[in-house]
Amino acid sequence: MTRCFKNCFQSRAQIERNDRHSTSAAMQPPKYPSLAEFYQGRTLFITGATGFMGKILLEKLLRSCPEVECIYLLMRAKRGQQPRSRLDSLLSNPIFDEVRKVRPEAFSKLRVVAGDVSEDGLGLKDPELRAEVLAGVSVVFHCAACVRFDMTLKYALTFNTKGTKRVLEFCSQMEKLESLVYVSTSYCHCDRDVLGEEPYEAPFEPEKLFECIDWLQDDLVQLITPKLIGNLPNTYAFSKSLSEKLVTDASKIMPVAIARPSIVTAALKEPIPGYVDNLNGPTGLLLGAGKGVLRSMHCKPAYKADLIPVDLACNGLIVIAWHLANARPEHGPLVVNLTTTERNAVSWGEIIEFGRKYIYKYPFSGVVWWPDGSIKNSKLAHDLCVIFFHTIPAYLIDCLAVLCRQKPFMVNIQKRLQGGLDLLQYYTTKEWNFTNKKIVEISEQLAQDERECFNTDVKSVQWETYVRDMLLGTRKFILKDDNSTLPAARRHMNRLYWLDRGFRVFVLLMFFWMLISSFGLFNFAQEEYFASTTCEAPSEPLGVCESAV
Repeated sequence: MTRCFKNCFQSRAQIERNDRHSTSAAMQPPKYPSLAEFYQGRTLFITGATGFMGKILLEKLLRSCPEVECIYLLMRAKRGQQPRSRLDSLLSNPIFDEVRKVRPEAFSKLRVVAGDVSEDGLGLKDPELRAEVLAGVSVVFHCAACVRFDMTLKYALTFNTKGTKRVLEFCSQMEKLESLVYVSTSYCHCDRDVLGEEPYEAPFEPEKLFECIDWLQDDLVQLITPKLIGNLPNTYAFSKSLSEKLVTDASKIMPVAIARPSIVTAALKEPIPGYVDNLNGPTGLLLGAGKGVLRSMHCKPAYKADLIPVDLACNGLIVIAWHLANARPEHGPLVVNLTTTERNAVSWGEIIEFGRKYIYKYPFSGVVWWPDGSIKNSKLAHDLCVIFFHTIPAYLIDCLAVLCRQKPFMVNIQKRLQGGLDLLQYYTTKEWNFTNKKIVEISEQLAQDERECFNTDVKSVQWETYVRDMLLGTRKFILKDDNSTLPAARRHMNRLYWLDRGFRVFVLLMFFWMLISSFGLFNFAQEEYFASTTCEAPSEPLGVCESAV
């Protein structure tokens, strides 16, 4: 017990020392007094620009950093689409409409670098382009990662951890490098009671693990995966933990920072309020509940939900790169947590209740059943609800579809939904504590106009309004439902309400009928039993019944 308290106090003391160091560093005269001065004439290199955070980061740089000279985007061919074609598809996204309106010339600053973080040397084939990038780039944002929780360990290490190693090796050759910001996650050290803003030891030495995994067969790697990842919830968190170790080691030779966002969710304000392009975290919950297919969730409603809007997180990356160039730590990387619970906490119960309120007000099109699910503290209660309200109805709907000569679909949807819930419930049934003082200190060094333009203040999030915008964003950008569909969706929802109430009344009536019938059968059986065991009235006062002899 004494040792535990000692370690706890040491951890707290280390966090306080790091905070004092960051404060003293901030008091030194900055090399670049403003963000505008820092990014003026800069050449940037971004990996993962087609991902959720990557595209929001790119849009913000194009719109709010007009003096940036050039941005190189590392892109690979994917699903038969070449890198240049992928960039064209990316720029056709409505999030770039404002850039097209106010700074159409900004798109000419983009240059595609055909490559892949999963290949040696980042897969760069053109030696002239490679030399050009190495000679000109001074700021790097490494956002590329596979964020699936269910990927195999070998793939997670190849793409996330080895990919980070290759990016670090490539950037170590850059002549003008002043800032390299690595995007990690605040959930890569889940064994910590409090996640401070400091580097932590990895569970294994990455290089040794690479050697081990490379020569093992895939089925053997799959077999030992639970033992390797230990207390971490999935291979994604494990790969990020190892990647942080690589970045920490690289801090000895180059200026690097680790940004740890929590659960990155829809945009707060920029480029479009509520913009989202994936079903991760609460977005998937809102969609499943809003469609009426999610009826139960295992969750501790009083526990904090640490959600960070994507625009606040990307503003944080831009500000961190500036601060790193001004005040590179003497030892180790600059580590900044981009989280919300310490300054603007919201519980899972509140998020779900806000969602319930606006699901009824702004219903999705094609709702399957009246949305009326609930959260369960008890795992047993949740599992029973999954059987009766998820699995059985899914099979009944598919049977009905087959009878109507339609393709069954609901069982597959439920399996995918349940798989996602099983992965997410690790985060909704635990209490998380993250410190995030550094981003506050860094932002306070900015002038008022830049602080407003590159907002990182999580206190600016009004959670009820934010959940409403997230729901509307899911409706518009995921389901492609525009506002013209709302009247029909509301009429459909009204019909489902009365159908749901009628079904409940029918179930109650059936229950009472079965109850009454059961009592009737019980009374009938009881009468028959007594009739067979009780003799008839004797004809004479002292007669003896034969059955009693």
